[in-house]
Amino acid sequence: MKRQIEIYDTTLRDGAQAEDISFSLDDKIKITEQLDELGLHYIEGGWPGSNPKDADYFKKVKKLKLKNAKIVAFGSTHRPKVKVNNDHNIKTLIAAETEIITIFGKSWDFHVTEALKISLEENLDLIFNTVNYLKKYVNKVFFDAEHFFDGFKDNPDYAIKCLKAAEQAGADCIVLCDTNGGTLPQEVELIVKKVRNTIKSPIGMHAHNDSDCAVANTIIAVLNGAVHVQGTMNGFGERCGNANLCSVIPNLQIKLGYSCIDEAKLRNLTEVSKFVYEIANLYPFKRQPFVGESAFAHKGGVHVSAIRKRPETYEHIRPELVGNKQRVLVSDLAGKSNILKKAEEFGIPLDPNSPDVQAIVDNIKHLENEGFQFEGADASLELLFRKTLGIRRKFFDLIGFRVIDEKRKGDEPTLSEATIMVKVGKNVEHTAATGNGPVNALDNALRKALERFYPELKKVKLKDYKVRVVNSGKGTASKVRVLIESGDEMDNWSTVGVSENIIEASWQAIVDGIEYKLQKEKLKKGEI
Repeated sequence: MKRQIEIYDTTLRDGAQAEDISFSLDDKIKITEQLDELGLHYIEGGWPGSNPKDADYFKKVKKLKLKNAKIVAFGSTHRPKVKVNNDHNIKTLIAAETEIITIFGKSWDFHVTEALKISLEENLDLIFNTVNYLKKYVNKVFFDAEHFFDGFKDNPDYAIKCLKAAEQAGADCIVLCDTNGGTLPQEVELIVKKVRNTIKSPIGMHAHNDSDCAVANTIIAVLNGAVHVQGTMNGFGERCGNANLCSVIPNLQIKLGYSCIDEAKLRNLTEVSKFVYEIANLYPFKRQPFVGESAFAHKGGVHVSAIRKRPETYEHIRPELVGNKQRVLVSDLAGKSNILKKAEEFGIPLDPNSPDVQAIVDNIKHLENEGFQFEGADASLELLFRKTLGIRRKFFDLIGFRVIDEKRKGDEPTLSEATIMVKVGKNVEHTAATGNGPVNALDNALRKALERFYPELKKVKLKDYKVRVVNSGKGTASKVRVLIESGDEMDNWSTVGVSENIIEASWQAIVDGIEYKLQKEKLKKGEI
């Protein structure tokens, strides 16, 4: 039987302490629902005594009908010289009315004497009194031994005494915290083994990532007896972050055979990871293991040739196990295998022996030499395939456009206006539009001209716009590459354009984005 590992998420507290992250109350509720749906065991909602938002969270979260997770309130041991039953923070923890409370206490003698300015014995009393008192009010109390690994390295006898104080008070799990994130895996292994020989209570691991070892340290702790792991989605957290549950869970479950969450729910891991990034208003880290967009992306021709035969040649797991997918990138490194794989993805029949395959390879290599990059512009790439094969449909012809920028006073914003003339079939449309910049004005004018003929374009939005200088040595005369992400209610797609003129490069990407949408609609209806 697989050993069960409890997964304890602290994204809403530790994760929210990261630079550039600030969750609203509604954000916290939305994330809670997603983490519960993923099947995590515990969700640490915050510290109810620290701010009104966290206090409100515990009131609002009671209304949710959670299926899997238990909500946990977090706080510290009672203050020195204040009785535990009179401590305001302890009262707010009880008032949160959760089934579980996590308490952190000092386990490094240096912190006890220098931060708290109390004796070592007094600190042991704080730990015992707090855990013992809270056990009367909740089903479970977890004790986070703050700075445990640093404390153990400095004074192992006292660090163990702190754990024993919590154990004697009835703590249901004793969590060893690498709070400064500086402990290395071999140290974790040695220390956890010594703790297991001394402490009978279940132990857990809480690792920070300041040495880039948080995931490894968490896995090492489990291999040596920990049954409870704490971490955050995407590794969010203070300084360099916390142990990344998006890596911890699949490593433990897929690689090592432990039971963390339901296997069917594990397939939602990538989706939940992206959801948390979205709520945090951060771009997902493409190279994030397991759930990143590049985690199963293949670019080299040799690699692609191999994975087409056996995916495990260059993939450590099947991406579908964590809800991700295999991607083949096409660039100047591409071989015929890349082209055939992409054609398959695009639903374009392509004979491996056809000279068209080499024609596509040559075309891509030529364009990338000019500054194009198709790795992040699959829509433009598909249109390039269709153009080379003679199956790209043209939906309109440009007769001409003009873009004017005008600034009347130094303290007023620049005004942008685009005038455009296009031909759709036998019809000529001539129109104009304004925008908050020349590209926005041009995009608005083109849509305005085409929407009468193609009403489906009303649902298309320009979602992201990036510009990069290709050959920076030429200063303002340099080529620029424009990447545009467009989308509708169902899908997003990316296109690319390159030119010495930023408006021209933008025009190329805008046109590709519109033609890609129209082509998909016609294919869907069987009109192409």
